[in-house]
Amino acid sequence: MTALTLRIQHASRELKLFALASFVMGVAYSLFDSTFNNFLNERFALSGFERSFLEAPRELPGFLVVFVTAGMWFLCSRRLGAVSLLLSCVGCILIGFAAPSYLLLVIWLFIYSLGQHVFMPVSSTIGMELAAEGKTGRRLGQLNALRNLATILGSFLVFLGFRYLGLTFQMTFALAAAGFVIAAVLMFRMKKEEAQPAGVYLRLHREYRLYYLLAVLYGSRKQLFITFAPWVLVTVFQQPTELLAQLLMIGGIISILFQPLLGWMIDKLGERFVLAGEAVLLVGVCFGYGFGPNFLSEQAAFWAACVCYLLDYSLMSVNMARSTYMKKVAVQPQDVQPALTTAVTIDHIFSITIALVGGVIWNRFGYQYVFIMGMVIAAVNFFAALRIRLPQKAV
Repeated sequence: MTALTLRIQHASRELKLFALASFVMGVAYSLFDSTFNNFLNERFALSGFERSFLEAPRELPGFLVVFVTAGMWFLCSRRLGAVSLLLSCVGCILIGFAAPSYLLLVIWLFIYSLGQHVFMPVSSTIGMELAAEGKTGRRLGQLNALRNLATILGSFLVFLGFRYLGLTFQMTFALAAAGFVIAAVLMFRMKKEEAQPAGVYLRLHREYRLYYLLAVLYGSRKQLFITFAPWVLVTVFQQPTELLAQLLMIGGIISILFQPLLGWMIDKLGERFVLAGEAVLLVGVCFGYGFGPNFLSEQAAFWAACVCYLLDYSLMSVNMARSTYMKKVAVQPQDVQPALTTAVTIDHIFSITIALVGGVIWNRFGYQYVFIMGMVIAAVNFFAALRIRLPQKAV
């Protein structure tokens, strides 16, 4: 009997249920995300403006999540997670079977994305609740690696289904919706906990101001990866969209191994070391994106940009260190989930702002200056990370 089998057998019932729910949910999200763009192209033949406008209903829930969660204050984190999965299920079904017009598509996509965003802080909260003392980073790393494995499996199922099995868009959305329902049922079977007091989600605490600053910086750097890094590969290096799909697949495989290691580093070396190290590496990544062609041959600069993209992809996982930091500095345990939820709203505000500002800078001055801005953000992140101090009891 392998060590992994023994570890699974000795895991608590709650952890088994949540890990299985996370895996099924990861497959469901992957089924949807892997087919959504092709679905849009074939069903709606959108213009460039219509396609870009769809990012509004996808990102607006991130800004609203703290208010939506506050409205469901009577639900504990596990029930809230189940409800969020059902929201994604409803949105998924409606997109696949009841979206004859662009307007309805926008509305259904908002519902789907709302479920997705509500689940984000809940997932971290539950993962840390199910960790042994001093091993919260390792637990989050394991769960994130499991979701990456699920994402790869979902993408492979889409490839296999569309190429060889006659899978259709509606069948794919139905399978994804079924996955969300199964994951929600698994979470409903988890032990119910005490709900948060009313109004707790709408407070900012002075004690957590450094955590809020880290959320601002994460939202700012996140948009560099989501928007501008792929745009460098597509426009500067003239690469086809297939390259991004390949890089995402490679990044997912790397993350299966990297995220548990990252979790171990958080537990052993601390959030201060990990977040400062992320900032230093981001300076190098931004320099590679922005100035590789100035110092390397065209081919070498392209490969350097690909390496930067994979490193950037992996560094996105470092956000779990911000979650474990919040847990360690929380004055009360019930402060953790509201603070994580508030952070999602904060990072989306700055993520959208950086996207707009970066677009203006790119068009006005050139893409290199976007990544100079990225290096400045990384430098601020470095000095913010150095300010991290943990309470003696959390060390």
